[in-house]
Amino acid sequence: MPGPLAGVRIVEFESIGPGPYGAMLLADLGAEVLRIARPQAERGALIADLGGAVLHRGRRAITLDLKAAPDLALARRLIGRADGLIEGLRPGVMEKLGLGPEAALALNPALVYGRITGWGQQGPLARTAGHDINYIALSGVLGTMGPADEPPLPPLNLVGDFGGGGLYLAFGMLAALIEAGRTGKGQVLDAAMLDGAASQMALIYAWRASGVWSDTRGANLLDGGAPFYRCYQCADGRFVAVGALEPQFFAALMAGLGLADEGWDQNDRATWPRLAERLAEVFATAARDDWAARFDGTDACVSPVLDLAEAPQHPHNRARGTFIGTGTGPPDQPAPGPRFSNHPAGHPARVRDCPTLPDAERAEVLADWGV
Repeated sequence: MPGPLAGVRIVEFESIGPGPYGAMLLADLGAEVLRIARPQAERGALIADLGGAVLHRGRRAITLDLKAAPDLALARRLIGRADGLIEGLRPGVMEKLGLGPEAALALNPALVYGRITGWGQQGPLARTAGHDINYIALSGVLGTMGPADEPPLPPLNLVGDFGGGGLYLAFGMLAALIEAGRTGKGQVLDAAMLDGAASQMALIYAWRASGVWSDTRGANLLDGGAPFYRCYQCADGRFVAVGALEPQFFAALMAGLGLADEGWDQNDRATWPRLAERLAEVFATAARDDWAARFDGTDACVSPVLDLAEAPQHPHNRARGTFIGTGTGPPDQPAPGPRFSNHPAGHPARVRDCPTLPDAERAEVLADWGV
């Protein structure tokens, strides 16, 4: 596959969610990622289905029973030929299998051994269960989200699992691969979703330290407290998103709504509740797409809130190829990114029509890896 990571080989030990996402990102950039699937009896519906054709795209897979000596030996041979390894099991599991960092680096001193967990490899919670909502709760993220008079509202599982997990892992893998290429020395990467979620809060913690951010939810610039940075319901029950933060954008917003002559002061926080009511009143007078058409081409920063079926069909997304399909049907998944000028059509890699089922190309895979 073309892409800036062409020639990089990574062994991915099967997991769910953020691990496959990090591996997908690397495969999208051209790395040859080989997924080691568990035996069918151990996989269950969750592993088999979670991620499916999207998170498993662009890479082949073989099944290995790591509790069986021949398959364990084969896994070690593959590790010896890899540049990187990704595993998302609880701390200590890979060590019990004889595939922990010490054993792997003994086989391959230049290996980048990527470990992704929720809590990290050390600490009081390291061996306990958790999910995205738990990691973002402990990092301070969740406590900033939602109205002040309601429970915090989780942002899907984007901040912990995918941003703080899979993306954080891929970023760390790339850094360690660069160092290994320069020094010939591998290392262990400890990517914790807790740490990644906290890292994404750098700006908010900076604002809090300077007194710009309040600990009260729904009272700040980016948490729905500002009337010019929130969503409003329209006459048809759908929504628009307003992000008119800068003064010139706020002026364009008020002009587009016909409120320029009412004299609202954007920076007067005492008037924010009343301004929000006024904006809600005006937005409720027309349908979402009517507002989108009115603000199209302006700098008012007003966008229609699209559902998952609508987003791939938006003209801007279609023009950029932001979404792609897996065959002859409509676009159904995000395209690889970011874009690279050295690769055709700006895309770093092509996406296979579908992921290879485990063992569909077993002989070819092993031949390609020289085992």
